Amino acid sequence: MTLPRIAIVGFAHSPNVVGTHGTTNGVEMLIPCFDKLYADLGISRTDIEFWCSGSSDYLAGRAFSFISAIDSIGAMPPINESHVEMDGAWALYEAWVKIATGEVDLALAYGFGKPTAGDIDLTLAMQTDPYTVAPLWPHARSLAALQARAGLDAGTWTEADMAAVAARTTGASVDDLLAADYVADPLRAHDIAPYTDAAAAVVIAGERRARELVANPAFVTGWDHRIDSPNFGARDLTVSPSTALAADTAFGDRSRVVDVAELGAPFTHQELIVRNALRLPASVRINPSGGTLAGNSLFSAGLQRIGYAAHEILTGRATTAVAHATSGPLLQQNMVVTLSADENAQGDQN
Repeated sequence: MTLPRIAIVGFAHSPNVVGTHGTTNGVEMLIPCFDKLYADLGISRTDIEFWCSGSSDYLAGRAFSFISAIDSIGAMPPINESHVEMDGAWALYEAWVKIATGEVDLALAYGFGKPTAGDIDLTLAMQTDPYTVAPLWPHARSLAALQARAGLDAGTWTEADMAAVAARTTGASVDDLLAADYVADPLRAHDIAPYTDAAAAVVIAGERRARELVANPAFVTGWDHRIDSPNFGARDLTVSPSTALAADTAFGDRSRVVDVAELGAPFTHQELIVRNALRLPASVRINPSGGTLAGNSLFSAGLQRIGYAAHEILTGRATTAVAHATSGPLLQQNMVVTLSADENAQGDQN
């Protein structure tokens, strides 16, 4: 089936910072994002036909926290709104589906989170198996350390390979990074993305509306998301079959020699896993934004990866891009989105 052509036309995010003032409802972070998008695209709030948000009541510490966030939009006149208890990348997927079905022509997806408001590791432990894992209250970095050790013992990667990922982000030398002490053996501080507070928003539109709003729409050429078993002992932690499957669907028969890849990996070794699953050639620019490793803004990190990938096309710095988002412990759920400038946006969307 041939779907209508749909493109990302706008992206904005608040600073990824450790510890922000304000409440956990995200209003203070979201309003500047929305205002920037309205100004950049020359639209008003009422031009948006569908809104979808991604956030977590557990993270915010309140029931129906996404309802409080609607204060940043304004509920009058009434809006057409939905929500996912996931990263904002999955909210954007719902918005894409909404346009693909012909119900709307212009939508905005946003995600927000304030992980520094409490003990985020205890919060994240609640998404693990409630019988065998959650009672141990494992920190995310402890689980990731087990994954990293599995890859090192299998010879899939080395500590130098992990440090090379961090070196690209930090600008430090691999030797200096390897001289640092372990935080959670075999992970050092540079292997672990710091938790940061942030919000992000992306505007997506049907082809006609997209061409009215921007000169270089970032057309969606493929989109898929898949899930691996939540049972850590039932899967090989050194690979990501769900990422590979999502990539196969998203890329289809198109070349994987893209200009830019934004990968949502909060640990250095996970970037190695994702890149291998995507089968990206060495020529691809990886995470020019700094990636999730520069700041793990829960519930907007994945949406930021899609937004940054689209931004490369919107600004003319790239003609093709791929974005990856993840959710859940140890790369449990993975999304892959392929994007292209107009002259390369060919074939069916998946």
